[in-house]
Amino acid sequence: MAAGDLNLSEIKELIKARAFSLGFCLCGVTTNQPLENFCRYENWLKANYHGEMSYLASERHLSLRQDPIRLAPWVKSIIVFAWPYLLNRSTSTDLGGQIAGYAGDIDYHLLVPNKIHELVDDLPALFARPIQTQIFCDSSPLLERELAVRAGLGWIGRNSCVISPQHGSAFVLAELFLDKELPADLPFTQNLCGKCHTCLDACPTQCILAQREIDARHCISTLTIENKNLIPSPEIAHLENHLFGCDICQSTCPWNQKVMAQSKALAQMDEAEMIAELTGNNIEFKSHFQNSAIYRAKRRGWVRNLCAVISNLQLKNASESLIQVFASDQDAVCRASAAAALASLDPCRSIPLIMARQKSELDPLVLAKIEQIINENPL
Repeated sequence: MAAGDLNLSEIKELIKARAFSLGFCLCGVTTNQPLENFCRYENWLKANYHGEMSYLASERHLSLRQDPIRLAPWVKSIIVFAWPYLLNRSTSTDLGGQIAGYAGDIDYHLLVPNKIHELVDDLPALFARPIQTQIFCDSSPLLERELAVRAGLGWIGRNSCVISPQHGSAFVLAELFLDKELPADLPFTQNLCGKCHTCLDACPTQCILAQREIDARHCISTLTIENKNLIPSPEIAHLENHLFGCDICQSTCPWNQKVMAQSKALAQMDEAEMIAELTGNNIEFKSHFQNSAIYRAKRRGWVRNLCAVISNLQLKNASESLIQVFASDQDAVCRASAAAALASLDPCRSIPLIMARQKSELDPLVLAKIEQIINENPL
C-alpha cells in the first residue's frame, strides 16, 4: 500500500486487496450501528441454550454485544475478515481420535490477529494519518456473525455458521475496528439454504434447532471445548471418536463440497498416542499444545475427552493408563472421567477397583460418579 490522493472507496479496495494477499478469503466493511438481532441473542440465552457458558449472559457481555460503540466508543467502521481452514474429511468409522479442522494448525486466536497486524501496519501510510484500531478474533463480546452478514460475507446458515456462496463456511471470523469511516459494503440479504436440512439430519446430537440456532448443551464442539466439567453420560456415546470439536454439520453441507474436494483426512491421534496422552502432566500438555487450539480445553478437558473417545472406541489397551489416572490424577474431572471409561471397557475388573476407591476419595464430583457407576453396574 502507498500513500497518495486516494478517496475512501479506493482505500477500502486496497485494504481488501491486502487482506487477500495475506491469506484471508473474504473481507467486507460495515458500520458501527447497533446489532439488529440482539433480541434473538437474548432469547437464546433465556432458553438456556448457552448451557454452562454463563459468562455469555453476564451484564457486561450483554451490554457490549448490543452495540459495537459500547465496546469501542471511537469506532467508525468495522472490517470483517474470514480466514479459511481445512475441514476434516474423516468419519466415525476411522480409527483414532478425530480433531476438527480448525484445530489442525496453529491456534487461529494467535495466527489471525498477527495477520491483521500486518495490515494495520500499512494503514497510517494509506490514510496519511495515525489510525486508531482494535483487533478482535473470537474472544470478545461481539455478535460477529451478524457483522459478517452486514459486511456482505454471506448468510447465517441453518447450522448457524456464516456461509459464503464462493467459500462455504470453513473459515473463522475476525474484526478490525477503525476510527475512520469507510464506505460500507452491501449486506448479504439472501438465505441460500432453501429447504435443505442436511446438517440437521447429520448432527449426532440433534443440537441444531429451528431459526438457525444451536443448543450448545448438546453440541459436540461445546462439550469437548467450552465445557469445563464432565461430559454428561448420555452424550458420551454421541461423541463417537470426536476428540476435539466437530466438523459434521459443515462437512455435510452442500455449500462446502468445493472445500471438501480440496480438503483431506487430517492427521488423527492413533490409539497409542491417545493412551500416552492420558498420563501426561500439565507441563507436557502445555509443551505439546500451547500453540494449538487444543490448549483451550486445558489438560483436564483433554484427558476427559480422551477418556470418552477411548470408551467409545473400546480401546482395551488403555485400561492400565486409565487406572493410573483414576488412582492418582490430581484433577477430579480426570479421575471421574477415567472411572467412567474403565467401567465401560472392563466392568468385571474395574467395578471392584472403583468401589474400593470410594473409601478414600474426598471429592464430591468423583464420589457422585463412583456412585452412579456402582448403581449402573450392580455386582
